[in-house]
Amino acid sequence: MSGQILPEPTDSPAAAADSIAAVQVPIAEAIGVTKCFGRNVALQRVRLAVAPGRTHALVGRNGAGKSTLVSILTGLAAPDEGEVRFQGEPAPAPADRDGWRARVACVYQHSTIIPDLSVAENLFLGRQGFGGRIVHWRTLRGRARELLDTWQVPVAVDTLARDLSVEHRQLVEIARSLSYGARFIILDEPTAQLDSSAIKRLFARIADLQAQGVTFLFISHHLDETYEICQDITVFRDARHVITAPAAELSKPELIAAMTGDGAQLEAEVTRPATQLGATPTLEIEGLTRTGEFADIGFSVRPGEIVGLAGGGSSGRTEVAETIVGLRKASAGSVCVDGKALRRSGVAAALRAGIGFVPRDRHDQGLILDMSIGDNATLTVPRQLGRFGLLSGHARNRLAGTAIRDLDIKADSPDQSVAELSGGNQQKVVFARALATDPAVLVLITPTAGVDIRSKDTLRAVLRDTAARGTAVLVVSDELDDLRDCDRVLVLRQGRHAGDYEKGWDERELVAAMEGLS
Repeated sequence: MSGQILPEPTDSPAAAADSIAAVQVPIAEAIGVTKCFGRNVALQRVRLAVAPGRTHALVGRNGAGKSTLVSILTGLAAPDEGEVRFQGEPAPAPADRDGWRARVACVYQHSTIIPDLSVAENLFLGRQGFGGRIVHWRTLRGRARELLDTWQVPVAVDTLARDLSVEHRQLVEIARSLSYGARFIILDEPTAQLDSSAIKRLFARIADLQAQGVTFLFISHHLDETYEICQDITVFRDARHVITAPAAELSKPELIAAMTGDGAQLEAEVTRPATQLGATPTLEIEGLTRTGEFADIGFSVRPGEIVGLAGGGSSGRTEVAETIVGLRKASAGSVCVDGKALRRSGVAAALRAGIGFVPRDRHDQGLILDMSIGDNATLTVPRQLGRFGLLSGHARNRLAGTAIRDLDIKADSPDQSVAELSGGNQQKVVFARALATDPAVLVLITPTAGVDIRSKDTLRAVLRDTAARGTAVLVVSDELDDLRDCDRVLVLRQGRHAGDYEKGWDERELVAAMEGLS
């Protein structure tokens, strides 16, 4: 590896700038940047230089300082020390929002598109009149169509944003950013809500835009994606810069070691007690059908067994899972838990039957961000907190405290707002809520999406421990890491059962099956 781990920074900002200078002037750089929030040091004299026309990864565990640097690079926060430069020139003044928009934009994991406005209105939000006081709608739509055609975004200008797929919302946001003149785009966890087919299309668009002179800073917890799309990698750990190296010269074990600081290697295979083949299934699905989404799905999960439900785009895997847990209503078929069929649809009925659930989007479906850790973790067990509608804070804190300890949630107390936690710790709270009922069946959709490698290892260990206690676990995902602990994986394709793969499956064979190539 030619990229070497750098010593803790003790040099001046000018010296740091010299040390990262390249033949070409970076399109964006942070030089000796420090940022503190009270006593918390979010960044300590970090540096970053992004070469034009490339895709540069910024990786690190939750709390490493990535989000703080993004805020500084986009002008939403000012550094306490150090500086930001674009193409060698100092960044605009904090109040010069047009100046910032012309240099940099960020497409966040959670869309900033306004759902009730059209694509055209979102593209030119705040600029609909193009300098005039009256909006000429024909002109607006024409300019929007021209912009979308220029950057090859395949959506209609009159489409309401709420009707766009996640993939197309992201492309519209990128086009909007480019319309201001920015050619440096930060992508913050852009694949967290995309399936594998959409990810491939997004990466193809990134490559096309790169060829047209657009530069990207790519932030993701998915290390395989980092190697697939990025030419350079920078690692932050504990608010400091650790290493910058070409992706081709930084192996995955070396990258993980840089992120964790303990020389960690790729996770070894973890063995669990063998599932009793003759055991009566805890979860039985028979002939499950939802018109237009999936048909005649049947499988079972025994006590202590972890079963994967995988598939590519439009496979129906998520829809099947959401039907099992009551978020969708089946057209036909049955869901049985411990031999008893669910007679009613709905989340409450599934919960009473013994089904716990971790949804695919912790922000929209999994958490109430305005509430505390303790309240979120115990939402499913109000009867354990008191009687006659009177909830005991002591009982809540006792249950939440146990969850904080067992799931290694990094928090000050159960009273801390869940919004203050990192993504990995927020996902652990969602796990805590699902496990609070001691479910007979645990259904999880993309359970480690958008979390750092340590949190991912913790959550996978929780799954294994939950299964070891006799819970039937169904993991619904197209992420191979999510599926590695499964005793078997069922593949769906276009809403139908397309194959079974026993533990020890070959990665290429499974991916080919999910993508319809087998």
